Amino acid sequence: MLRHIFHHRGAREGCAHFCCTKVEDFGVSFGMFEVFSHVNLHFHCGELTAIIGANGAGKSTLLRALLGEVAHTGDLRFVDAEDRHIRPVIGYVPQYLRLDLTAPTTVLDLFMACVTMRPVWLFPARCYRVRVTEKLARVRAEHLIDRRLGALSGGELQRVLLALALDPLPNLLLLDEPVSGVDQSGLSLFYDIVGQLRAQEDLAILLISHDLGMVARHADKVVLMDHGIAAAGTPSEVFASPHMERIFGILPDLRHLHTYAKDGEEEAAVWN
Repeated sequence: MLRHIFHHRGAREGCAHFCCTKVEDFGVSFGMFEVFSHVNLHFHCGELTAIIGANGAGKSTLLRALLGEVAHTGDLRFVDAEDRHIRPVIGYVPQYLRLDLTAPTTVLDLFMACVTMRPVWLFPARCYRVRVTEKLARVRAEHLIDRRLGALSGGELQRVLLALALDPLPNLLLLDEPVSGVDQSGLSLFYDIVGQLRAQEDLAILLISHDLGMVARHADKVVLMDHGIAAAGTPSEVFASPHMERIFGILPDLRHLHTYAKDGEEEAAVWN
C-alpha cells in the first residue's frame, strides 16, 4: 500500500527515452460540479512546471487525475521522442501523510515497509541500510535514518517522502504542495533539492506551490489554474497576465523576477 502512494505504473528500465506527458482536453467533474475542463498541457523531461492558483482551482485534482486516482475526460499520453506510447514510473509526494506519530516507526522502517510485503521486524535491515542511506543522501537527510517519524519536523518528513518518491528514479515527479506549513529554512532547502534534481536528472517535475518567489526562482514553466487554464508559459509571461491580479489581488511586479532571481540568493530572497 505504501509503495502505491509514492510510485505508479511502468518500470524505469523500460522507458529510458521518456520524453513528454501530453494532457489533451482534460476535464474532471464530480456529479454536476465541474472542477476544470479543456486543459491542454505538455510536460517535458528536464523541465520543472509549477502549477499555481487559488484554493479550489483544481490543482490537486489535476495531479490525482494524472495518477489515475480520479476519473477524467480527454486523453493522457506518455510518449517518447518519436511520439510512441510508453509506461513511465511516476513518483508522487503528497501534501502530507497521515501517520501515527506516537508509534516507534523509524525512517528506515518506513523505507523497508515500501519494499517488502513481510513484517518489517522480519526483514534483515542491515542489508538494506546502505541503500536507504544513499537514497536519503540525495535529499540531504541521511542523518535521519534512525529517527522516529513522529520526531521529524515538517520539512524533514517531506524530504524523507521525496527520497521515497525517488526510489526508483521516476520519469515524472509530482509534488502536491510538498512544503505547506514548513518553516522558511525547510522550504528553501526543499526547493534547492528540487532545483538540483531538475538540473541533474532527466525527469519531468510537476509542482503545486503557493510560493511565487520560489516558483520564479526554480520553474521553467508556470500554469495558472482557475477551473481550467487561465494562463501558461514562462514565469515572466504568466506573472504579467491580467489573470494574476484578478486571482491573487494586488501583486508586486513579478514579470522580471525569473530573470534576476536566479542570479543569486540575495535577489531571490526579496520575494521569499
